[in-house]
Amino acid sequence: MRIRLHRYRLPTRYPFSIARGTTTIQATLIVELEQDGVSGYGEATDVPFYGATIDATVAALRRAGVEIRRYRLREPGEFGESMRAILSDSPAAQCALDCAAYDLWGKMQQAPVWKLWGLNPADACPTDYTIGIDAVDVMVQKLQEFPGWPVYKIKLGTDHDLAIIRALREHTDAVFRVDANCAWTAEQAVENVSALEPYGVELVEQPLPPDDRRGMAWLRAVSPLPIIADESCRFEGDVERCALLFQGINIKLLKCGGLTPARRMIGRARQLGLRVMVGCFTESSVGISAAAQLLPLLDYADLDGALLLAEDAADGVWFDRGRACYPPADGCGTTLRPGLAHLEDGLDLDGNA
Repeated sequence: MRIRLHRYRLPTRYPFSIARGTTTIQATLIVELEQDGVSGYGEATDVPFYGATIDATVAALRRAGVEIRRYRLREPGEFGESMRAILSDSPAAQCALDCAAYDLWGKMQQAPVWKLWGLNPADACPTDYTIGIDAVDVMVQKLQEFPGWPVYKIKLGTDHDLAIIRALREHTDAVFRVDANCAWTAEQAVENVSALEPYGVELVEQPLPPDDRRGMAWLRAVSPLPIIADESCRFEGDVERCALLFQGINIKLLKCGGLTPARRMIGRARQLGLRVMVGCFTESSVGISAAAQLLPLLDYADLDGALLLAEDAADGVWFDRGRACYPPADGCGTTLRPGLAHLEDGLDLDGNA
C-alpha cells in the first residue's frame, strides 16, 4: 500500500465552545491508503485533551510507515489489529488507518461498508445537532439555522445552564440531550438533572470528571435521566467499568482507535445492558462517513461534526434533519474535495510529493 497524509485547517461555522474551551479552526489529518489504484480515507482530528495532536499523529504514522507500505490489504480488521500493535501509543493514528482501510476495502469489494457488514440503513437512528455554549440569543440563532431536527444536543457547563434550556425550549418541541463535558460537581449534577427533566431532556452526557467515581455512583442511583459516559469511556476496557456507573456509553472512533474496536465495544455494551451512542469531534465528512457505517447498531448518534464546519474537506454521508443520507458509493462513500488550502498536501511518509 501507499500512504499519503493531507493536513487541513477547517474553519468552524461558529466559534464552537464547550465547558473546557473554544474552537474556531479545526486542524485535522486525513490519511489516504492506496492499493491497486484505489484510495480509501480515514481521519484524525486535533484533540489535545486526549493527547491527539496532529504532529503526534503524523510522528506515529511515520514510525509505522515501513510496515504500512509492506502490507497488502485483504481484510481491514486484520490490518487494524496489526497496526494496533505498532501504534499502541496513538489511538488517533490507529483510527485514521483503520477507517481508511475499511473505506479502501469497501471500494475494492465494490460495496458500501454497511452492506458488507450485513446492516440496513433503514435501521439507522437519527443524529442530533449540537448547540455549542454561547450567549443565549446566539444559541437560539444556531438552533433556528437548523430547524426541524428531531434531537438537539445542548452543551452546558455555565452558571446559567437552566436558563439556556428554558430559552431554547421556547423555540422547538424537539428532544434535547445535555452534555456538560465534566463541568459539574456531583451536587450540581443531582440538582441540575432533576431540574432539566421537565424540559424534554432525554439524557445527560458526562456531567462529572472521570475520576469522580463516587459522585457518579451517587448520581446514577438517584438520576431520573440516563447518564451517558463520554470522557470516562475511551478504550475497550472502559466498557466494563462504565457499566457500574452509567446507563450508556458514547464511543468515539478517535478515542478507541477506529471502527474495529468500536464494533467490539458495541457488542460488549449490549452484553452488559448499556445503551450505545457513537459521537464525534469536529471531523470532516471523512470521519463522519466512517462512523455513520455504525448507525444501524446504535441507540443514539452524535455525528454532526461536519455540519459544524464552515468548510468541509470531503463529500460522503450527509444528514437531512437528522437522518443519514448514504451516497451511492462504495466503502464509506468518501471523496476528497479539491482546491482547499492545506498545511501539507499529498505527502507520503518519506516526505515526497
